Amino acid sequence: MSHPSVVTIDSRSAPRTLFYGDQLMDVDLPTGTRVVYPKPPLAPLKDVDAAIRYAINHPYNSEPLYALLKPGMKVTIAVDDISLPLPPMKRPDIREKVTTIVLDLLTDHGVDDIEIIIATSFHRRMKEWEIRHMLGDKIVDKFWPKKLYNHDAEAPDGLTHIGETDHGEIVEINSRAADSDLIIYVNLNYVPMDGGHKSVSVGLCGYKSLMAHHNPKVMRNCHSYMDPSASELNSSVVRMGRVLNKKKRVFTIETTINNRMFDRPLEFLAKNEDDLSQAERAALRALKITLDKTPQSLRQAVFDRVPAPYGVTGVFAGETEAVHEHTLKRSYDQYLVPVVGQADILVSGIPYISPYNVHAFLNPLLVQVMANGYLFNLYKGVPMLKKGGTMIVLHPCTDKFDNEQHAPYIEFVHRLLPETRDAMELHRRFEKKFASNPAYIEMYRKGHAYHPAHAFFMWYWGEAGRQHVGRMIVVGADNEYIPGLLGWETARTMDEALRMARTTAPPRPEILALHVAPTMMVEMFAEKPNKALPGASEPPPSYR
Repeated sequence: MSHPSVVTIDSRSAPRTLFYGDQLMDVDLPTGTRVVYPKPPLAPLKDVDAAIRYAINHPYNSEPLYALLKPGMKVTIAVDDISLPLPPMKRPDIREKVTTIVLDLLTDHGVDDIEIIIATSFHRRMKEWEIRHMLGDKIVDKFWPKKLYNHDAEAPDGLTHIGETDHGEIVEINSRAADSDLIIYVNLNYVPMDGGHKSVSVGLCGYKSLMAHHNPKVMRNCHSYMDPSASELNSSVVRMGRVLNKKKRVFTIETTINNRMFDRPLEFLAKNEDDLSQAERAALRALKITLDKTPQSLRQAVFDRVPAPYGVTGVFAGETEAVHEHTLKRSYDQYLVPVVGQADILVSGIPYISPYNVHAFLNPLLVQVMANGYLFNLYKGVPMLKKGGTMIVLHPCTDKFDNEQHAPYIEFVHRLLPETRDAMELHRRFEKKFASNPAYIEMYRKGHAYHPAHAFFMWYWGEAGRQHVGRMIVVGADNEYIPGLLGWETARTMDEALRMARTTAPPRPEILALHVAPTMMVEMFAEKPNKALPGASEPPPSYR
């Protein structure tokens, strides 16, 4: 038995339309290929404001928020940054709704020493208009820029040492937050790797804390970033968060959304091609032709300027770990599609957007992150791809970078990767010097560039995938240079890529294709579970 979101291709099936950067590509996949589609969007909450008020008044493992407040206290509200959701949420963003209600409650209880920090960590600073989209005009007009600002991980005296874990991991956070009587974190949980202790202990930290887990050794030991129970990264973050929460009072507010990424008239992009109406088939053909004939900057704008009509599916508040347990469950309810049987060949298009290029071009380093990092790790249980299997992705791999956001990436890709792709060697030889480059630090602090160390983190993020995948083949690259730097092979068409993959695959390979976006995950069960394999378990009876 298969899940309704898993479609097995037969001779009558229509071609699959997969993202090819900011374009679409029709591909004919072999008969017997299993294609995994996202679940339909969960029904949104009917009264979001009421859900927020209920959550903060009936929190998990904590007193209600109002009971923690007293006149004259110092409160810091920290908020997730622009890296999620993808694409940005249609106004009003749920973070605006939560923050508005929290601010009203603080005012009612005589709390007026309030600052709001965007928890950017080593991400780029958000621009005023982006914050306005996320938090709304009323909040920005009142607090920006003195009392509402981006976290600066390189500000002199901007970080405070909180303590160390029993593993020697250094816990330091933004000094304003550390000096506060209460930290309130407002989270939008887009994927299961976000939220929980990661919010404060990573979002408001500096380099000393990030080095504990953003390194190739830890990333190699993550069996799925999207399954916190199997992620060494998450284990490190939890240890650090527990140290922090023992020293500081943190009230966590987490929210979940459904996967309604596309608004009308593009909703058909989330559907099974076999189920499209004649009108939707015509619209899909027209969109593909239009994108093919449109210059790249305008193609990006087609998607970039259309926010997503996500619906809020949950609001949870209280003590961090107790809250996150409920958040993960709701997140998995939306995303997890059960599949039995690992693949010899895994196929996926790479969409135009990642957490690290909002309003910018998806450069080669981020194409690698999407393939080896995010798409490979979109599973819970065992990996979708057998050890040593072949991953086929679709992307032009254009040698193009956004000079404002990704200046450090350019040097990393064009100077360091030609010397070595070995993450351990990059970490040992180059990272610390590169991370302290004063010009790049200034671009991070005063401009809108990612921290120079972030380029290394992006390479490490693909480490688990690189260690597991035997071959990477990219279809449709517009050059040979970039795929070569990444260690990838190239194919002009999907047929050619599949022929290449079959030379090292079993005689009758199992092929699995991911139809992303919207976002989804696979709950992967091996046909014959190997108990030595992390995450291995028996499939539920209805899927055996």
